[in-house]
Amino acid sequence: MPQHTRPRPICPDCDGFPTVAITTGQRSTTGQRQTLMVTCRACNGTGHRTPAALAQAGK
Repeated sequence: MPQHTRPRPICPDCDGFPTVAITTGQRSTTGQRQTLMVTCRACNGTGHRTPAALAQAGK
């Protein structure tokens, strides 16, 4: 049975990858790398933008 939902536009700032782990280059006392989880500020971590938000971003 087909779905009748329109695809949501992907955020142009993060290309659909809203959350990334960035290494700090330092290691913890156990030897693991320390990382920071960072989310896209443009889409608030959803990976998608609404058409209205895209129109305002272009102005």
